[in-house]
This record gives sequence, C-alpha cells and structure tokens, in this order.
Amino acid sequence: MLTAPAAYLTGVLVAGVLAFVGLAAFIVWRYAPAFAAASLTAPASAQAPQASQPVTGHIAPFFTPEVRHWESDILRWAAAYHLDPNLVATVMQIESCGNPRAVSSAGARGLFQVMPFHFAANEDPFDPETNARRGLAYLRAALQRSGGNVRLALAGYNGGLGVIGLPENLWPAQTRRYVQLGWPIYNDALAGRSTSATLSRYFRPGRGMCAAADRQIGLP
Repeated sequence: MLTAPAAYLTGVLVAGVLAFVGLAAFIVWRYAPAFAAASLTAPASAQAPQASQPVTGHIAPFFTPEVRHWESDILRWAAAYHLDPNLVATVMQIESCGNPRAVSSAGARGLFQVMPFHFAANEDPFDPETNARRGLAYLRAALQRSGGNVRLALAGYNGGLGVIGLPENLWPAQTRRYVQLGWPIYNDALAGRSTSATLSRYFRPGRGMCAAADRQIGLP
C-alpha cells in the first residue's frame, strides 16, 4: 500500500507523463507540415517522384466544366507525379474549382491552393505549372506518408502531413469536413460513375466558387 507522500509523487509522475505525451502530439500536429514543406521546395528541374498510384486516361465526367477545362493538364501533371488523375481533379475541384487566381482567407493560392511558404522567392504561385508542381509534390508526399491511403492523404493535404499519424478525432474540424467531401467524390470517380451526388450537392457549374473560375478561364 502506498503511503500518502508516495501516492502524491506517483500522481505527479503520471500527470507529468501525460502532459509530455500531449505536448509531443501537439508538436507533431503543429510543426510536421512545416518540416515537410521545407523538403518540398526542390528546384523546378527536380524529377517527379516515383510511386504506384494508378494513372488513367481521363477524368470522371461529373467534375464541373471549370475543372474539366484543365483535363489535358491534369492528365499530364498526374503522369509526371504518378498520381491518379481523378485524385488530382478531386483536389482541384475542392480547392479552387479550376480558378488559377483563387486566394483563400488563409492565403493559399492558385489551382491547388498552395500556401506561400511552399514556393521559392522567384516563383509565381498563380502560374498553373508552378502551382501544380508544388501542390502535387505535397499530395505525393501525403500519399507516401500515408502508405498509399488516399483518405489519409486528403487529410494530410488539407491539414498538414502531421495529421496523418493522428487519430481522426484529433484532426482539425476543417480537415474532417475536407475528407468527408473529397473521399466520396474520389470514390465515385474510382467506381466509374457518371455522376457524384456529393459533388453535385456542393458544386454547381458557374455558381459560387466556380463562378470566379468561369470568369478567369473564360468559359462560354
């Protein structure tokens, strides 16, 4: 049986361990994305990473016209980074609806809504090629970190690579919503469906975020 002082010291020790574990989890969540970002600022000439994500010859027909406008580029970018074009299209649909000049309230820029710290000083974040290179390098890194798990990769793309190793209940609320939106859309594309109820519920051609994309890319 523990004496009162021993019981007190044991309680203090347990509390200290729990506090350390909590602090470690916070550091991983808060700073891992920044560490990853530093490794993704390779020169523009860097070779695309190799991986095993399937590459198909088209994107699903249910993506909005603003995203389908970029289909030939999506196929090319996806091939360069060994990504499924439907995954690339899903991310573009959610992030910008195909608007190369999109800017979020947090400061993310371009087609794939890449944060400024991912770009070199002389790079134009609104240039589609540059934006795709940085954004898809990060998506590729998220897939590698998640062991090829697309659902976790979507979480990492939105919330930072550090969230991939965390329990889902510790993800930021925005990241949980992002996955709840992106995962069904991607699954509909993967299943070869001609429509996506989730996409239709949240994205309308020429409406909302897609209206700004229409103006930028000049759809008829």
